[in-house]
Amino acid sequence: MLAAFAASLDPDDPLAGLELGERPEPDPPPGWATVTVRAAALNHHDLWSLRGVGLGAGQLPMVLGCDAAGLDEDGNEVVVHAVVASDDWRGDETLDPRRTLLSERHPGTFAERVAVPRRNLVPKPPELSFEEAACLPTAWLTAYRMLFTRGAVKPGQTVLVQGAGGGVATALIALGRAAGVRVWATSRSEDKRARAQALGADRTFAPGERLPERVDAVLETVGEATWAHSLKALKPGGTLVVSGATSGAQPPADLARVFFLQLSVVGSTMGTRGELEQLVRLLATSGVRPLIDRTMPLRDAREGFRAMAADELFGKVVFTL
Repeated sequence: MLAAFAASLDPDDPLAGLELGERPEPDPPPGWATVTVRAAALNHHDLWSLRGVGLGAGQLPMVLGCDAAGLDEDGNEVVVHAVVASDDWRGDETLDPRRTLLSERHPGTFAERVAVPRRNLVPKPPELSFEEAACLPTAWLTAYRMLFTRGAVKPGQTVLVQGAGGGVATALIALGRAAGVRVWATSRSEDKRARAQALGADRTFAPGERLPERVDAVLETVGEATWAHSLKALKPGGTLVVSGATSGAQPPADLARVFFLQLSVVGSTMGTRGELEQLVRLLATSGVRPLIDRTMPLRDAREGFRAMAADELFGKVVFTL
């Protein structure tokens, strides 16, 4: 079957190890299902995998991709939850110390077919296309958990989204707007700031720009480059929710500000199957839809990876099969 996979790893030139070609058909163990993929979405996780983060040379070749929507063996339309928990784990899958994501230990979704635990399948409502549904399991689920579970953001509050443009950031803007939250966003790009406002951000700012007032929560995926600004942006008692560090993971701590202002710094990773079900229902009933930057056949996946590596995107890249 056709697949996009990591054939080698290179921290400086991740696309050098990306190949498209034939891979073996899935051989699902008991309790797993085979999903015929109709659409799969690209994430920064896929670029990090090609750099060797979370993926070792001994696991190669590895089919990439965490997100997919398609058909199970019975023809049911499904969305794939990407977090694979241990067989004996009960409760929040993201807290399982032995959890993994598709494309780390098990072949991922950038293929004509993928094997996943049957418990990871969520029904796809007819209101969502396969392309829209494929955007949800990583970026949109991460945003949902950041906002509503870990950040506990309420309607009427103000949040700051650092780095508008990526899949998580655009999801945070759209979900926050739908929930009655005042959303501010930052970006280095004037064009991306304008597009963030068109998407639903109330105001936008350049990175590090002084804000009109402090905010209830900052939603952080950039890391080192924006961390100091994120802490300064919070009102006393505010919450900084961090789920990524695309610019580096060694920011200055500024612990004095944290304890004097009683700030909360909260980590957030992916989301549970139950949260994915809630997210799918929210989109089906609210009319909110993922922002898709571009859609292309899987055979053209290299161009999608290149655009993400070059930071050209505003929204998601979706591969179709």
